[in-house]
Amino acid sequence: MNKGKILLFALASIAAVSCVHDDVNMSSESAEVAIAKKIINTSDDAIGGELIIYVDDQTALQLEGAADATRSGVMALDQVVAELGATELKPVFNMLVNAEQKRELNMHRWYSVSFSEDIDVEYAAKTLAEVGAVKRVQYATRVVVPKTNFVPANIDAVAQTRTENLPFNDPQLVGQWHYNNDGTVNFPNAKAGADINLFSAWKHTAGRPEVIVAVVDEGVCYTHEDLKDSFLVNEAELNGEEGVDDDENGYKDDIYGYNFVDKGRITWTRAGDQGHGTHVAGTVAAVNNNGIGVCGVAGGTGKGDGVRIISCQIMSGGDAAGPSATAAAIEYAADRGACVLQNSWGFGAGQIANDNMFETGETSVEVTAFKYFMEKKNCEALDGGIVIFASGNDGKNVAGYPAAWNKLISVSAVGPDGLPTYYTNYNLGCNVSAPGGEYGTAWATPGCVLSTIPTDKDGNKYAYAQGTSMACPHVSGIAALAISYALDNGIKLTLPELKDIIVSSVRNITDFYGNMSFKPKYAEGGSINLANYKNKMGTGLIDAERVLMAVRGTTCIPLPVGEQAIIDITNYIGDGKCQIKMLKSDIPEEAIDALGITDYKFLGSKLVLTCTKPGSALVTLKYVAGGTAVGGGIITGGMEAQQEFVFIAREGVIVDSGTGSPYNPGGWL
Repeated sequence: MNKGKILLFALASIAAVSCVHDDVNMSSESAEVAIAKKIINTSDDAIGGELIIYVDDQTALQLEGAADATRSGVMALDQVVAELGATELKPVFNMLVNAEQKRELNMHRWYSVSFSEDIDVEYAAKTLAEVGAVKRVQYATRVVVPKTNFVPANIDAVAQTRTENLPFNDPQLVGQWHYNNDGTVNFPNAKAGADINLFSAWKHTAGRPEVIVAVVDEGVCYTHEDLKDSFLVNEAELNGEEGVDDDENGYKDDIYGYNFVDKGRITWTRAGDQGHGTHVAGTVAAVNNNGIGVCGVAGGTGKGDGVRIISCQIMSGGDAAGPSATAAAIEYAADRGACVLQNSWGFGAGQIANDNMFETGETSVEVTAFKYFMEKKNCEALDGGIVIFASGNDGKNVAGYPAAWNKLISVSAVGPDGLPTYYTNYNLGCNVSAPGGEYGTAWATPGCVLSTIPTDKDGNKYAYAQGTSMACPHVSGIAALAISYALDNGIKLTLPELKDIIVSSVRNITDFYGNMSFKPKYAEGGSINLANYKNKMGTGLIDAERVLMAVRGTTCIPLPVGEQAIIDITNYIGDGKCQIKMLKSDIPEEAIDALGITDYKFLGSKLVLTCTKPGSALVTLKYVAGGTAVGGGIITGGMEAQQEFVFIAREGVIVDSGTGSPYNPGGWL
């Protein structure tokens, strides 16, 4: 049958089912409006041959018990399905696992309808929307596959870039400036401190295997030398029979995750695969201190103690899954125990304009999946799951969706200079920033993010890349560290608490502007106006140690390096206006050594000191609560109190010339 005839056939089908309108007494015009409202998105970039429908509860129950994959027992729906020549009517979500909670979220009411790609998808949508039992119809719009240029890392060249003592023995850690930037990166105007302050955070934790991160992306190479020990392995499938669902979770051979594009094992070698998922995963969880390759933010200490990852593959061979498969991947992540969802993908820019469109009144199939993930408690230290997204590489002043949705954390990108990258989305819908890397020239790669890739034709296993895709896993890794640290200390976090901690534990991006008004587009030519980005890169540049100290409940005090600082401790206790007098406290020798502290003394409520080295240290300071002296004996006075602080000495902290106090305008929160 040719396409023209099929269109006529579809039109005839609509006429044939006109009796199944929600209200047969409606005027023709009002019926058309009611039908149109059921279609919750546009057909722009829609996949042919697939629609997603949301049915009423009774129909869902009948579909669950149906013997035929294309028969519901609801006459009107069955008629349309038959007339469209549908080959499959199947549930989007997997009710074999955790069915009770899924029913509470009405996940059992979502179905995918498959039919010939020759049938006009708009007519098919309208036909299905005319059925009273169908409450919503969603076009299947594919995820946009990120296009990333990976440049293989020259191991010898990387090893020669820095000679400082490093916390782990991974040889290419020296090239990961994005973890600890000393300003020597081969990149124009590189700034010390333009990083996530990870080395200091690693003193507290480097990750725990109970914390599982789901990488929703291309397939992650589970045989990679630096990642193979980081996977959460499904032992039942690993030791079971190939082609059999050994653990009866609805998926066959899902040993390291599942391929939702090709419906099977994880892959990364198809024509069109870039290695995107493997690069992202390496930043989160490449094994630390194993003497090879790079480090992961939460990759442990070499004792099997790093976080675990699973690969939820939604891109394969340059193709991407539609919304039903993507939603199923998110659901799968929750069912496999993930508490962090790492997402460096999105829909095309401009397809979704605001949260209402994304949520579409009640919900869409992706929103349903995200809500399920966020409500699923998979870790003792967190009462739900945290979802983190790349903001997008369109250079627009708004994040793409799903990243822009207010329930998720959206990550923008900075370079080794601490400044916004030319490609990053920023402003509306962007919540926090992290290093995403930037090419200094067309081939100057040290300013990009260094991580793992599947072995290429020349045997390379590591590469540089830039993008918000590369910034996002820094935040996912830090979230995993925060949960690990909470586990270490018996702390239980709510999901809102963890999100608040992440977006508030930052450094102000504008600290790195200096006298710059414009920044060159190093790889492209031209420039960007930094004024457009001021206070629009989310809350600021994420700081891993500040995140951990916020979990601990310890206040961080930023200090400059090489300059005398006068700290008014009053500012860091209570609301900053309490009446106290500082008592002489012994600053621990390890703190003095770590920060190179010289000439410290106490003056009233103030502490005067100079730090000569960057670093961090825990310090307990004592003060009088009420009065000017501690009571006791024949003295009536105040109570001796104390509070723990962490001093963080970093390059780039500004000293207020008027007060001598360290500050970051709108910055260190």
